[in-house]
Amino acid sequence: MTRFFYESDADASHLAGQSVAIVGYGNQGRPWALNLRDSGLDVAVCVRNDDSRSRAQADGFRVGEISDANHADVVCILVPDDAIPQLGLERQAHQLTILASGYCYGFDRFTPPGDRAMIAPRMLGPEVRNCYAEGKGFITALGLQQDVTGTALDRTLAIALALGGLREGAIELTPYQEAVLDLAVEQVLSPALTHVNAAFVMTMLEQGIPLEAVLSELFLSGEVERNYGLLRTEGFVAQLEHHSPASQYGQLSRRGRYDALDVAAVMKDIVAHITSGAFADEWDAESAQGYKQLKALKDVHAGEGVRAMEEDLMRKLGPGVNQRRPVEP
Repeated sequence: MTRFFYESDADASHLAGQSVAIVGYGNQGRPWALNLRDSGLDVAVCVRNDDSRSRAQADGFRVGEISDANHADVVCILVPDDAIPQLGLERQAHQLTILASGYCYGFDRFTPPGDRAMIAPRMLGPEVRNCYAEGKGFITALGLQQDVTGTALDRTLAIALALGGLREGAIELTPYQEAVLDLAVEQVLSPALTHVNAAFVMTMLEQGIPLEAVLSELFLSGEVERNYGLLRTEGFVAQLEHHSPASQYGQLSRRGRYDALDVAAVMKDIVAHITSGAFADEWDAESAQGYKQLKALKDVHAGEGVRAMEEDLMRKLGPGVNQRRPVEP
Protein backbone atom coordinates (compact mmCIF):
# COMPACT_ATOMS: atom_id res chain seq x y z
CA MET A 1 0.00 0.00 0.00
CA THR A 2 1.34 3.42 -0.95
CA ARG A 3 2.48 5.53 1.98
CA PHE A 4 2.30 9.30 2.26
CA PHE A 5 4.28 11.57 4.55
CA TYR A 6 3.33 14.93 6.05
CA GLU A 7 4.93 17.53 8.28
CA SER A 8 3.48 15.79 11.33
CA ASP A 9 5.53 12.69 10.44
CA ALA A 10 8.84 14.55 10.60
CA ASP A 11 10.89 15.64 13.60
CA ALA A 12 13.73 18.12 13.14
CA SER A 13 15.42 16.84 16.29
CA HIS A 14 16.65 13.78 14.36
CA LEU A 15 19.24 16.12 12.83
CA ALA A 16 20.43 17.48 16.17
CA GLY A 17 24.22 17.47 16.24
CA GLN A 18 24.37 16.33 12.61
CA SER A 19 26.44 18.19 10.04
CA VAL A 20 24.73 18.86 6.70
CA ALA A 21 26.44 19.58 3.38
CA ILE A 22 25.12 20.46 -0.07
CA VAL A 23 27.13 19.37 -3.10
CA GLY A 24 26.40 21.61 -6.06
CA TYR A 25 25.00 25.15 -6.10
CA GLY A 26 23.02 25.36 -9.29
CA ASN A 27 19.39 24.82 -10.26
CA GLN A 28 18.63 22.59 -7.28
CA GLY A 29 21.61 23.15 -4.98
CA ARG A 30 21.03 26.84 -4.31
CA PRO A 31 17.30 26.49 -3.54
CA TRP A 32 17.96 23.51 -1.26
CA ALA A 33 20.74 25.31 0.60
CA LEU A 34 18.67 28.47 1.10
CA ASN A 35 15.58 26.57 2.23
CA LEU A 36 17.49 24.39 4.68
CA ARG A 37 19.28 27.38 6.15
CA ASP A 38 16.05 29.37 6.49
CA SER A 39 14.62 26.38 8.36
CA GLY A 40 17.41 26.64 10.90
CA LEU A 41 19.99 24.13 9.64
CA ASP A 42 23.68 25.00 9.52
CA VAL A 43 24.53 24.08 5.94
CA ALA A 44 27.92 23.93 4.24
CA VAL A 45 28.16 24.18 0.46
CA CYS A 46 30.75 22.00 -1.26
CA VAL A 47 31.50 22.98 -4.85
CA ARG A 48 34.27 23.36 -7.38
CA ASN A 49 36.15 26.65 -7.52
CA ASP A 50 33.95 28.29 -10.14
CA ASP A 51 31.11 30.81 -10.40
CA SER A 52 28.88 28.67 -8.21
CA ARG A 53 31.39 28.95 -5.36
CA SER A 54 31.43 32.72 -5.66
CA ARG A 55 27.65 32.81 -5.59
CA ALA A 56 27.45 30.59 -2.53
CA GLN A 57 29.97 32.79 -0.74
CA ALA A 58 28.00 35.89 -1.70
CA ASP A 59 24.90 34.23 -0.23
CA GLY A 60 26.75 33.85 3.06
CA PHE A 61 27.41 30.10 3.14
CA ARG A 62 30.45 28.29 4.46
CA VAL A 63 32.04 26.97 1.29
CA GLY A 64 34.43 24.08 0.83
CA GLU A 65 35.77 21.60 -1.68
CA ILE A 66 33.61 18.75 -2.91
CA SER A 67 35.79 16.33 -0.94
CA ASP A 68 34.82 18.16 2.28
CA ALA A 69 31.35 16.63 1.91
CA ASN A 70 32.88 13.29 2.87
CA HIS A 71 32.89 14.42 6.49
CA ALA A 72 29.24 15.50 6.65
CA ASP A 73 26.76 13.30 8.51
CA VAL A 74 24.16 14.18 5.88
CA VAL A 75 25.04 15.19 2.34
CA CYS A 76 22.57 16.22 -0.35
CA ILE A 77 24.06 15.78 -3.84
CA LEU A 78 22.49 18.19 -6.29
CA VAL A 79 24.41 17.93 -9.55
CA PRO A 80 23.35 16.25 -12.83
CA ASP A 81 22.87 12.48 -12.55
CA ASP A 82 25.71 11.56 -14.89
CA ALA A 83 28.14 13.72 -12.88
CA ILE A 84 27.39 12.09 -9.51
CA PRO A 85 29.52 8.93 -9.98
CA GLN A 86 32.44 11.13 -11.07
CA LEU A 87 32.55 13.20 -7.88
CA GLY A 88 34.72 10.67 -6.03
CA LEU A 89 32.85 11.02 -2.76
CA GLU A 90 33.75 8.54 -0.02
CA ARG A 91 30.93 7.99 2.45
CA GLN A 92 30.86 5.98 5.66
CA ALA A 93 28.38 3.52 7.19
CA HIS A 94 26.90 5.99 9.70
CA GLN A 95 26.31 8.74 7.13
CA LEU A 96 23.25 9.57 5.02
CA THR A 97 23.54 10.43 1.33
CA ILE A 98 20.48 12.06 -0.27
CA LEU A 99 19.88 12.47 -4.01
CA ALA A 100 17.19 14.60 -5.65
CA SER A 101 16.53 11.95 -8.29
CA GLY A 102 16.20 8.17 -8.18
CA TYR A 103 18.28 7.62 -11.31
CA CYS A 104 21.73 6.85 -9.89
CA TYR A 105 20.40 4.68 -7.07
CA GLY A 106 17.75 2.99 -9.17
CA PHE A 107 20.17 1.96 -11.91
CA ASP A 108 23.16 1.26 -9.63
CA ARG A 109 25.27 4.15 -10.94
CA PHE A 110 26.19 5.28 -7.43
CA THR A 111 26.38 2.90 -4.47
CA PRO A 112 27.97 4.62 -1.45
CA PRO A 113 28.08 2.84 1.91
CA GLY A 114 25.74 3.98 4.65
CA ASP A 115 22.18 5.23 4.40
CA ARG A 116 20.92 6.13 0.93
CA ALA A 117 17.76 8.16 0.37
CA MET A 118 15.95 10.19 -2.25
CA ILE A 119 14.03 13.45 -1.89
CA ALA A 120 12.74 14.34 -5.35
CA PRO A 121 10.65 17.55 -5.50
CA ARG A 122 8.02 17.46 -8.23
CA MET A 123 9.05 20.97 -9.09
CA LEU A 124 11.78 22.75 -11.05
CA GLY A 125 14.73 23.90 -8.94
CA PRO A 126 13.97 27.65 -8.82
CA GLU A 127 10.36 26.88 -7.90
CA VAL A 128 11.58 24.83 -4.93
CA ARG A 129 12.84 28.13 -3.56
CA ASN A 130 9.91 30.26 -4.73
CA CYS A 131 7.31 27.95 -3.20
CA TYR A 132 9.19 27.91 0.11
CA ALA A 133 9.63 31.70 0.18
CA GLU A 134 5.93 32.18 -0.58
CA GLY A 135 5.00 29.97 2.36
CA LYS A 136 3.66 27.31 0.03
CA GLY A 137 5.08 23.90 -0.74
CA PHE A 138 5.36 21.22 -3.37
CA ILE A 139 4.64 17.53 -3.66
CA THR A 140 7.71 15.34 -3.17
CA ALA A 141 8.67 11.77 -4.03
CA LEU A 142 10.57 10.34 -1.07
CA GLY A 143 12.10 6.95 -0.47
CA LEU A 144 15.00 4.88 0.81
CA GLN A 145 17.49 2.79 -1.11
CA GLN A 146 19.41 1.54 1.92
CA ASP A 147 18.99 1.89 5.68
CA VAL A 148 22.14 0.83 7.52
CA THR A 149 21.72 2.86 10.69
CA GLY A 150 18.00 2.42 11.26
CA THR A 151 17.67 6.23 11.21
CA ALA A 152 17.58 6.78 7.46
CA LEU A 153 13.86 7.55 7.23
CA ASP A 154 13.81 9.81 10.29
CA ARG A 155 16.76 11.85 9.03
CA THR A 156 15.41 11.99 5.48
CA LEU A 157 12.02 13.23 6.67
CA ALA A 158 13.75 15.89 8.77
CA ILE A 159 15.59 17.16 5.68
CA ALA A 160 12.38 17.05 3.61
CA LEU A 161 10.62 19.03 6.35
CA ALA A 162 13.30 21.73 6.31
CA LEU A 163 13.23 21.84 2.52
CA GLY A 164 9.48 22.51 2.43
CA GLY A 165 8.90 19.18 0.73
CA LEU A 166 6.24 17.97 3.17
CA ARG A 167 3.96 21.01 3.06
CA GLU A 168 1.84 19.47 0.30
CA GLY A 169 2.68 15.90 1.23
CA ALA A 170 5.23 13.38 0.00
CA ILE A 171 4.54 10.09 -1.74
CA GLU A 172 6.76 7.11 -0.99
CA LEU A 173 8.54 5.72 -4.05
CA THR A 174 11.67 3.66 -4.33
CA PRO A 175 14.45 5.40 -6.27
CA TYR A 176 13.90 2.90 -9.09
CA GLN A 177 10.18 3.70 -9.26
CA GLU A 178 10.88 7.44 -9.29
CA ALA A 179 13.49 7.07 -12.02
CA VAL A 180 11.20 4.98 -14.24
CA LEU A 181 8.32 7.44 -13.78
CA ASP A 182 10.52 10.46 -14.45
CA LEU A 183 12.16 8.95 -17.54
CA ALA A 184 8.78 7.76 -18.84
CA VAL A 185 7.33 11.28 -18.66
CA GLU A 186 10.33 12.51 -20.65
CA GLN A 187 10.59 9.66 -23.17
CA VAL A 188 7.05 8.29 -23.42
CA LEU A 189 4.60 11.08 -22.68
CA SER A 190 6.49 14.11 -24.01
CA PRO A 191 7.18 12.65 -27.50
CA ALA A 192 3.56 11.46 -27.71
CA LEU A 193 2.23 14.92 -26.87
CA THR A 194 4.65 16.50 -29.34
CA HIS A 195 3.41 14.13 -32.07
CA VAL A 196 -0.24 14.90 -31.27
CA ASN A 197 0.40 18.65 -31.21
CA ALA A 198 2.20 18.52 -34.56
CA ALA A 199 -0.68 16.58 -36.13
CA PHE A 200 -3.13 19.11 -34.70
CA VAL A 201 -1.13 22.03 -36.12
CA MET A 202 -1.10 20.49 -39.61
CA THR A 203 -4.84 19.75 -39.45
CA MET A 204 -5.61 23.36 -38.50
CA LEU A 205 -3.31 24.76 -41.18
CA GLU A 206 -5.22 22.72 -43.75
CA GLN A 207 -8.34 24.56 -42.58
CA GLY A 208 -6.71 27.93 -43.21
CA ILE A 209 -6.14 28.79 -39.54
CA PRO A 210 -3.03 31.02 -39.14
CA LEU A 211 -0.08 29.29 -37.51
CA GLU A 212 0.18 32.06 -34.93
CA ALA A 213 -3.42 31.44 -33.84
CA VAL A 214 -2.86 27.69 -33.54
CA LEU A 215 0.28 28.12 -31.43
CA SER A 216 -1.49 30.66 -29.24
CA GLU A 217 -4.28 28.15 -28.66
CA LEU A 218 -1.77 25.43 -27.77
CA PHE A 219 0.44 27.33 -25.34
CA LEU A 220 0.97 31.07 -25.72
CA SER A 221 -2.44 32.20 -24.47
CA GLY A 222 -1.87 30.40 -21.17
CA GLU A 223 -5.33 28.79 -21.32
CA VAL A 224 -3.98 25.24 -21.24
CA GLU A 225 -1.62 26.17 -18.42
CA ARG A 226 -4.46 27.62 -16.36
CA ASN A 227 -6.68 24.63 -17.11
CA TYR A 228 -3.97 22.34 -15.75
CA GLY A 229 -3.77 24.62 -12.73
CA LEU A 230 -7.46 23.98 -12.10
CA LEU A 231 -6.88 20.25 -12.51
CA ARG A 232 -4.29 20.52 -9.74
CA THR A 233 -6.35 22.61 -7.34
CA GLU A 234 -9.88 21.35 -8.07
CA GLY A 235 -9.59 18.00 -9.83
CA PHE A 236 -10.99 16.91 -13.19
CA VAL A 237 -14.63 16.65 -12.18
CA ALA A 238 -14.85 20.13 -10.60
CA GLN A 239 -12.89 21.91 -13.33
CA LEU A 240 -15.06 20.35 -16.04
CA GLU A 241 -17.93 22.54 -14.89
CA HIS A 242 -15.97 25.67 -15.86
CA HIS A 243 -16.31 24.64 -19.52
CA SER A 244 -19.41 25.34 -21.57
CA PRO A 245 -21.92 22.52 -22.11
CA ALA A 246 -20.86 22.31 -25.76
CA SER A 247 -17.22 21.99 -24.68
CA GLN A 248 -18.06 19.31 -22.14
CA TYR A 249 -20.06 17.34 -24.68
CA GLY A 250 -17.36 17.65 -27.35
CA GLN A 251 -14.57 16.55 -25.02
CA LEU A 252 -16.41 13.57 -23.57
CA SER A 253 -18.26 12.32 -26.67
CA ARG A 254 -15.07 12.10 -28.81
CA ARG A 255 -12.91 10.36 -26.25
CA GLY A 256 -13.16 6.96 -27.91
CA ARG A 257 -12.18 8.10 -31.38
CA TYR A 258 -8.49 7.33 -30.85
CA ASP A 259 -8.94 3.96 -29.16
CA ALA A 260 -8.03 2.03 -32.31
CA LEU A 261 -4.54 3.56 -32.34
CA ASP A 262 -2.08 1.24 -30.62
CA VAL A 263 -0.24 3.98 -28.75
CA ALA A 264 0.25 1.72 -25.73
CA ALA A 265 2.45 -0.70 -27.70
CA VAL A 266 4.95 2.05 -28.51
CA MET A 267 4.84 3.29 -24.94
CA LYS A 268 5.50 -0.18 -23.54
CA ASP A 269 8.46 -0.62 -25.88
CA ILE A 270 10.06 2.64 -24.71
CA VAL A 271 9.39 1.80 -21.05
CA ALA A 272 11.00 -1.63 -21.52
CA HIS A 273 14.13 0.14 -22.79
CA ILE A 274 14.11 2.20 -19.60
CA THR A 275 13.42 -0.57 -17.09
CA SER A 276 16.00 -2.94 -18.58
CA GLY A 277 18.74 -0.38 -17.92
CA ALA A 278 19.42 -0.01 -21.64
CA PHE A 279 18.70 3.72 -21.56
CA ALA A 280 21.08 4.19 -18.63
CA ASP A 281 23.80 2.45 -20.68
CA GLU A 282 22.91 4.60 -23.70
CA TRP A 283 23.12 7.78 -21.63
CA ASP A 284 26.46 6.75 -20.14
CA ALA A 285 27.82 6.36 -23.67
CA GLU A 286 26.35 9.68 -24.78
CA SER A 287 27.85 11.45 -21.76
CA ALA A 288 31.26 9.86 -22.42
CA GLN A 289 31.17 11.15 -26.00
CA GLY A 290 30.54 14.74 -24.92
CA TYR A 291 26.81 14.77 -25.68
CA LYS A 292 27.35 14.79 -29.46
CA GLN A 293 23.97 13.30 -30.33
CA LEU A 294 22.15 15.54 -27.85
CA LYS A 295 23.67 18.61 -29.49
CA ALA A 296 22.68 17.37 -32.94
CA LEU A 297 19.11 16.67 -31.80
CA LYS A 298 18.80 20.12 -30.25
CA ASP A 299 20.02 21.69 -33.50
CA VAL A 300 17.24 19.91 -35.38
CA HIS A 301 14.35 20.27 -32.94
CA ALA A 302 15.28 23.34 -30.89
CA GLY A 303 17.72 25.20 -33.12
CA GLU A 304 17.97 28.80 -34.23
CA GLY A 305 15.07 28.53 -36.69
CA VAL A 306 12.65 27.39 -33.99
CA ARG A 307 14.02 29.96 -31.55
CA ALA A 308 13.57 32.79 -34.06
CA MET A 309 9.98 31.76 -34.83
CA GLU A 310 9.08 31.59 -31.13
CA GLU A 311 10.73 34.91 -30.32
CA ASP A 312 8.91 36.58 -33.21
CA LEU A 313 5.55 35.20 -32.05
CA MET A 314 6.16 36.22 -28.43
CA ARG A 315 6.94 39.76 -29.58
CA LYS A 316 3.48 39.91 -31.15
CA LEU A 317 1.39 38.12 -28.51
CA GLY A 318 1.55 37.33 -24.81
CA PRO A 319 2.60 38.98 -21.54
CA GLY A 320 3.96 42.52 -21.88
CA VAL A 321 3.07 42.84 -25.57
CA ASN A 322 1.61 46.36 -25.16
CA GLN A 323 4.76 47.56 -23.45
CA ARG A 324 6.80 46.27 -26.39
CA ARG A 325 4.66 47.82 -29.14
CA PRO A 326 5.71 51.22 -30.50
CA VAL A 327 3.34 54.08 -29.70
CA GLU A 328 1.44 55.25 -32.78
CA PRO A 329 2.01 58.96 -33.56
